[in-house]
Amino acid sequence: MITVSGSNSAKNIWGKVVLYLKERKFVALHVACGDITNVKIEGETLVVRVKEGMIYDMLCEGKREIESALRWQGLSLSLKIEQIEEKTDPADEDIAKLTSSLGDYLKIYGGE
Repeated sequence: MITVSGSNSAKNIWGKVVLYLKERKFVALHVACGDITNVKIEGETLVVRVKEGMIYDMLCEGKREIESALRWQGLSLSLKIEQIEEKTDPADEDIAKLTSSLGDYLKIYGGE
């Protein structure tokens, strides 16, 4: 059982994964993983969540290397990669459509 505290926190484990990828010269995968902060441990699984489809695809292709990085740390965690769907506000979509149609003639008041 993995306890999530101290040196075994999800972010600490992920940082070591990124370091492993850099040392093994998996440059593209290292760069893709470098900015990921949405990681957590659920049971015996390291869950990595990303928004960008390209990053998600790259992580899926490099899953074996990431799992090797976990084993290198002496961990028996499985890896789950999830893509987060960005929810768009229908009002924002409408504003974007109107802006593209009306341009400078559209004035929006209120909101943020």
